[in-house]
Formats: sequence, C-alpha cells, structure tokens
Amino acid sequence: AEPGRPPEAVRKDSGQKDSGNWLYGIHAVVAALANPKRKCNRLLVTAEVLRRMETELREIVPSSVFVEKTDRGTISALLPAESVHQGIALDCERLPGPALEDVLAKNQDGDSIIVVLDQITDPHNVGAILRSAAGFGAHAVIMHDRNAPPSTGTLAKSASGALELIPLIRVTNLARTLEQLARADYWRIGLEGAADQTLAQSQPGKRTALVMGAEGSGLRRLSRDHCDMLVRININDDAESLNVSNAAAIALYAVAAQAVSG
Repeated sequence: AEPGRPPEAVRKDSGQKDSGNWLYGIHAVVAALANPKRKCNRLLVTAEVLRRMETELREIVPSSVFVEKTDRGTISALLPAESVHQGIALDCERLPGPALEDVLAKNQDGDSIIVVLDQITDPHNVGAILRSAAGFGAHAVIMHDRNAPPSTGTLAKSASGALELIPLIRVTNLARTLEQLARADYWRIGLEGAADQTLAQSQPGKRTALVMGAEGSGLRRLSRDHCDMLVRININDDAESLNVSNAAAIALYAVAAQAVSG
C-alpha cells in the first residue's frame, strides 16, 4: 500500500476476476499478505476490522491488491458455510508446490525434522499439524497428492498462518519418498498405537522423519514397512486414542526436545 493512504484506497478495481481460492481469518490472511511467494488479488475486509488493523494492513498489503470494504454477509456468501472468517478474506493464487529435493538440499547438514502424513484427509488436522510443525521447527510436511485435502481456506485457517511458513510437499509415492528420506540420513519413526516401544523410550537421531497415519486405520502396511522404528505415545487406558493432530504435536515436542538435549 502507498504510505499515507488508507488501505481501501490502494487502487481502483482492475476488473480482474477472482481466482476462487479464498483464505480467511486474520492470522491466515495476514500471513499470506506478508508472504512474497503468495500472489494476492483481492482483499475483503469489514469496516470494524479495517479500523482495528489499518496500520498493519497499510504495511503489508501489496499495491497490486484491490482492497474492498464490505460487510460480514458479503464475505460469508463467498465462503463455505459456517466459515469463521473474522471479517476478513483474501482471494489469492495457491502457493507453488515446493520440491522435496530443494528442501533436502537446503537442510542437508545439521538437525532436521520432517513430518510425513499417510492419507490424513481432514483439512483441520492437516492445518493443526502444520501449526505444530512451525512451532517446533520442522522443515517440511509431506503428504500424498491424492487422498489429502487441498490447501484451501479451511486448511489455512486451521494452520493459523503456518501454511505460509512450512513447505507443504505433495508426492505421488509415499514409500519412495520415505526411501529418499532414508538416503538423506533421516531416521524414519512411525507412530503406531500397537507398537511395543514408546516414543519416550526411542532415541531419534538428529535427522528425524515422523510418519503419521490416519485416525482409525493408522499407517498403511507399505508405510510401516518403510519406517526404521514404530513407536506409540503412552496414554491412559481409559482413552482409546489421540486425535492425530494432538499426537503430532506431542511427537514433535518430544523429538525437538531430544534433539536439544542430545
């Protein structure tokens, strides 16, 4: 935005059509606007949010973005039912998919954590895992390009800005990807409820790939076979299992803590 001008006066509408990829919620939208890799088109914001965030938006909204002051109903009509948009929504292009080779080359030396998701389909869970991955310093989240949610508004809202921070890599063959991680010196730890060893008993290396399966079905056989170790998280017998995003947060904390203490 141009200095000294209110965000709603950034530019006239160019007539450009929306991409249809809407992000919503304050954290997700602000992170996307601040991400130079994200091509943003149109920002919808209520008068209340604009008053509260005028200074911040002036600093981060690119001059190419059309900013429109509108009402909550107009924003809601563009989004899936019951979307909690907090009075702000951004039409933008999807982020270009990063290549695993680039992530591995960038982090080929030193400690590294990568999360691998085996057919986790709930965008809320994937978003929450991305948020935990960012919080505990993971270098990437990998998931299958099929049977996985698209990087749309629901996932981005659940990630609370982490979609812009953590490379989300989609691959066609998870088993081959796990082999590639092994060649890059990653110790592949699969979380399995029936595993003999607990996560607390494991001694992950400095370079760890945490492999998480879907709730209910867990890891597929081929994914289990490509893990160096299967571990479980100790929970009370009264609880059947943990939500996969909660399990991922616990596992990320444990691996990150062991890396620091080691």
